[in-house]
This record gives sequence, structure tokens and C-alpha cells, in this order.
Amino acid sequence: METRAAKKRAEADAIAQHESSNKRRVVLGELSNLPNAIFPAILNQKCRKKTLSLDHDADIKDNKAAPVDSKSDADANLNDQQKIDPPASQIYQYLHKMEMEPKRRPMPDYLEKVQKNVSANARGILINWLAEVAEEYRLLSDTLHLSVSYIDRFLSAKTVSKQRLQLLGVSSMFIASKYEEISPPRVEDFCYITDNTYTQAEVVEMEAHVLKYLNFEMGSPTVKTFLRRLAGIASEYQKTHKLQFEFLAYYLGELSLLDYNCVKFLQSMVAASAIFLARFIIWPKVHPWNSALQGYSGYKPHDLKQCVLILHDLYLARKAGFLQAIREKYRQHKFKNVATLPSPPEIPDTYFDKW
Repeated sequence: METRAAKKRAEADAIAQHESSNKRRVVLGELSNLPNAIFPAILNQKCRKKTLSLDHDADIKDNKAAPVDSKSDADANLNDQQKIDPPASQIYQYLHKMEMEPKRRPMPDYLEKVQKNVSANARGILINWLAEVAEEYRLLSDTLHLSVSYIDRFLSAKTVSKQRLQLLGVSSMFIASKYEEISPPRVEDFCYITDNTYTQAEVVEMEAHVLKYLNFEMGSPTVKTFLRRLAGIASEYQKTHKLQFEFLAYYLGELSLLDYNCVKFLQSMVAASAIFLARFIIWPKVHPWNSALQGYSGYKPHDLKQCVLILHDLYLARKAGFLQAIREKYRQHKFKNVATLPSPPEIPDTYFDKW
């Protein structure tokens, strides 16, 4: 005979077994009782990306419609961004403070005061060649920027003969590639690329000199560092192909490496000038700056005028036109052929007026 309690237990077990058979495993994202869960209703809301992704090449037609960046809209977006994204703003401020440290900045007139045999022309030829090396070994743009930073800072304090300038270049890129790249080229690769003009021992010896001068502090914000943030903000208010705008800004940033006159500017100022000019090239009849970009970068249009005009001359090949490596790189389809975009020959002075 089955007792009443035993019968109830049997019924409960049967119900539990039935419920268990209907259960399924769920992924963590489907759990609705998590405080940070993202629900479909939120995902369906229209929102803008705040980070750049150069791997995604959306099938969007190029559209040169004017950017939506009226002052009221820009101010509203700036306030919203600052409320929901304070860490990014704090990081930008930290990087801006770091770039102003004397040890991270080259002397603005080192060719005149320190170097005896190195000219601005020789420097430009070296950097143009390093851009070819970076393309040959498929190195990141960050590696090229960091290499040039090491070169300028080293030349600000140490006299280098013209014969050893290329050695300084490959050694600086060797250091930068080990810092930035996942699989950096080996020392013998850098010797090979110089047609074995220098031995492995010479490259390693120069590497040691550069590292000692840098006090092994290899990290430093570059133009590319600031462009990542500013390009993302600038593209928030535009209707054109986002990647095209980003590549154009990156192209202008790399062109700045060729001109010795850009050494005197802060990296953040060159980045802001590249954004200003990129917007002007795409929309020449629309003011290239707005209050949101001014708020994030800390620069007003008249602050950028000198740097923007230098970049514009570089873009139109009025300066350093014989240095073609970076220009050829950005003529490629994978960079949206941004080096071939037309630009008006002059920028109206009204675009640099004080606000």
C-alpha cells in the first residue's frame, strides 16, 4: 500500500521530470535578471557607434551630402557624449597632457641647432622610404608614426651623420615594430631592406642608443592616436561613407610626417587639422569645424590655420610632391582612393575666423 505522503512525492517527482524535459540551455545574454543585460528593445533603438572599426567595409554608396552639424545639434551631441562617455574624454585629456611633456616632444628647430649634415629634404626622403618599408612588411600606420617620433626626438639631442641617418631610421622602426606589431620583422629583415648597407650588429647597437635616449619609454601619443578619437566624433555628424572620411584623415596625418615644419606642432593639433582639412575637401562649401569638435579637441579654427595650410599644400603636392610612397599607398582601392579626391586650391579665410 502506498501512503498519501509517498503518493504526493511521486506526483511531485513526475511533474519535476516533465518540467526538466522541457528545459533548454540558454546563453548568458538571454538571462533577463542581470543588472547589465541588454534587451532587444534597447538594441532596436537607433544609436551611433563611438568606436572606429576599419575592418568593416559596409556596402554604402559614396554620398557627398553636407554633414549634419548645426551648432545646436553639435552642442547637444557633445553634451550627450560627455555624459555617457566620460572615460574617453578623460583618456583624451590624459594623452594631451602626456604629449606636452618635454621628453616626448622633439625640438622644433633641431635641424638648425643640433644637426650639421641632416637637412629637411634628407629627413623627408628618409621618412618616405620608411613608408615604403612599412608597406613592404605590412606594418601598422601606428608603427610608422612612432618610428618618426623616435627619429625626431633622437635627432633633437644627438648629432647624426648623413651616412647613418638611414641606420637611425631602420633601428627606430625596429623598436616601434616590436612595440606595436604582433609579429614584427626580424633584425635581418631590416638589414636586407637596406641592401645590407648595415650589419645586424650595427642595427642592434643603434637600437640600444635610441632606447637609452628614450629611457626605454617607448609609448607616446601620436597623430594617429588622436585621429582615432576625433575621426569617430567627426563622422558622427556626416552622411558620407564613413570609411572614406577616416582614411582621408589618416592620409593627411601620414602626409604631415614628411614635412619638417610639422614637428613644431603638438600631435593633437596635427590630428585636429587633418580632421578640419578632410571635412573641407569633402564639403568645401560647409564650415569644416563645429562646437563639438572644438569641445573635444580643445582647438578653435584660428588655432589650426597654420597647420591646416601646411597639410593642404602637402595634399595638393605643392610641398614634398616628389615623395610618393604615402600618396601611392592611399591611391589604393582598399583605402577608398582618398589620395585622388579633388580639393579646392584655396581655403577661405572666413573658415578660420574666431568664434
